[in-house]
Amino acid sequence: MLVSSKTTFYRVTIGEKMLIDCISDLHGHYPKLSGGNILIVAGDLCANDSLYEQDRFHDWLSMQDYESKLYLAGNHDTFLINNSFYESQHFLGGSCQFNGLKIYGSPWSKSFPRMNPKCKAFTCPTEDGLREKFKQIPDNTDILITHTPPYGILDETASGEHVGSKALLEEVLQVKPRFHLFGHVHEQGGKQITIGETTFVNCSHVDEHYNVKHEATRIKL
Repeated sequence: MLVSSKTTFYRVTIGEKMLIDCISDLHGHYPKLSGGNILIVAGDLCANDSLYEQDRFHDWLSMQDYESKLYLAGNHDTFLINNSFYESQHFLGGSCQFNGLKIYGSPWSKSFPRMNPKCKAFTCPTEDGLREKFKQIPDNTDILITHTPPYGILDETASGEHVGSKALLEEVLQVKPRFHLFGHVHEQGGKQITIGETTFVNCSHVDEHYNVKHEATRIKL
């Protein structure tokens, strides 16, 4: 699920680069960002699912100075499940375009037996289930946004466990987007790596203790 909110504050003059800021795992922390062309938020938006927190997120989003704002759900964002208000206002489905860039978002990640039941929004218990979700990523995607990392890429927890999705890795290696943006694994926030044709960015805002640690990652195209 990719959700869009558009504003018209920011303008780019001829010759400037396109500025894309990406951030994930806000968990109720809402920084003032620099402004640009596109803001991408890759899930886990609120501190909890209360209406107050949801309003705080949308108030923050409305104040950010970008031409287009894209966000998807994370495993904490149960308020976005079957929420007709948010769908009717902003829901675009899985894909959208901005100035010729083809962007696709998917909120799905893998659930685990030890996972808090309140944190299982948009999760599947098996890689087979995730494979069905990630097969929907279009072949011509330029920017892929997911909540989970792919397996083995910026997905290592403090205990040394790799918790990304193998099904997602298979699909990303096939599609070869220019950028793959995600969060979910807080320990790897603020890091990026280029493998082949794809730059992978873990843009988690908080660390494993839910303390703010990283600023938004800026991409210039």
